[in-house]
Amino acid sequence: MKTVQSLKQCREIVATWRKEGASIGFVPTMGALHDAHLSLVRQSLRDGHKTIVSVFVNPKQFGPNEDYTTYPRVLDADAELLRGAGVHLLFAPTVEEMYPAGFATHVHVGGLTQFLCGATRSGHFEGVATVVTKLLNQVQADAAYFGEKDWQQLQVIKRLTADLDIATRIIGVPIMREDDGLALSSRNRYLNANDRAKAPLLNITLRSLAEDILAGGDIAALLKTAAHGLNENGFAVDYLEFADARLLSPLRNLDKSGRLFVAARIGGARLIDNWPVN
Repeated sequence: MKTVQSLKQCREIVATWRKEGASIGFVPTMGALHDAHLSLVRQSLRDGHKTIVSVFVNPKQFGPNEDYTTYPRVLDADAELLRGAGVHLLFAPTVEEMYPAGFATHVHVGGLTQFLCGATRSGHFEGVATVVTKLLNQVQADAAYFGEKDWQQLQVIKRLTADLDIATRIIGVPIMREDDGLALSSRNRYLNANDRAKAPLLNITLRSLAEDILAGGDIAALLKTAAHGLNENGFAVDYLEFADARLLSPLRNLDKSGRLFVAARIGGARLIDNWPVN
């Protein structure tokens, strides 16, 4: 595995692979890697691609009171994991490489970003859309892989690639979970033992809600009761919503397939999860 920081080096390597007839798979990350990230890598390799992983903690997607300065940065450990997984290239640009002096362009995706995390994290998805647009243009992969835990992010990226005529195929990969149902996340390392023991309640709540909605329960009342239960168990719920899986707009009737979404804080971690209701 090669590791580069400069865009010039990254493009030179990709150009060589293209001349050799290789296809390119790409996994953008913010590092602090775990097995869910590696599942994206494994999918790219199964699909037959030369595989690039980027590690870049993007300052533009963090709000002023969020965890940008404390977000775990463990590039050496990440590189060791990626090397063992069979990754061909690690692209680890600096902030100065990604946003040079005078940078003044931002990408805004309308509609999808007004809901869920977009409603509670001002500017977050503009930061995501900007960095992902840059990374996709930089790498110009055939396919890029994103986890379905960040379902809203996945829909935003699918929208922007369609709207901006970016040729890279966007592929969602199913959520990976611990045995107790907690979705894998880099931010899980913020949890102390007590909070980690409570964290699986998020997924338990979503699964129970899905069953109750399918049984014909009043959706608004069910959501209110479930959010109260989470708050009573030590969570601070940002949102608990039943929404259209593609458009992300709230649903109050089971007249189409939807998805349950939750974001809640416990201890030092903000956790998100989602669950289908079909």
